[in-house]
Amino acid sequence: MTHLTDGTRKKALIMRLKRIEGQLRGVQNLIESGADCEAVAQQMSASRKALDKAFFTLVGCVIAQGEVDGDEVATMLAKFG
Repeated sequence: MTHLTDGTRKKALIMRLKRIEGQLRGVQNLIESGADCEAVAQQMSASRKALDKAFFTLVGCVIAQGEVDGDEVATMLAKFG
């Protein structure tokens, strides 16, 4: 496979993952403080969707770099998507 080479895209992806990390800490705090299960589930769902978006951003970066053929991208999506 390939590595992220575009510094701008790499930085943006790292920043997105840091925001997700903060969301997950928030979920932990909700659980520790005894929050309602629906509130916890809502935040877990938002975190999961944010992580999915980060994954597809990564796939977009791979495609934009043009170093991987379509079959390899399709394989990655089938395996991890």
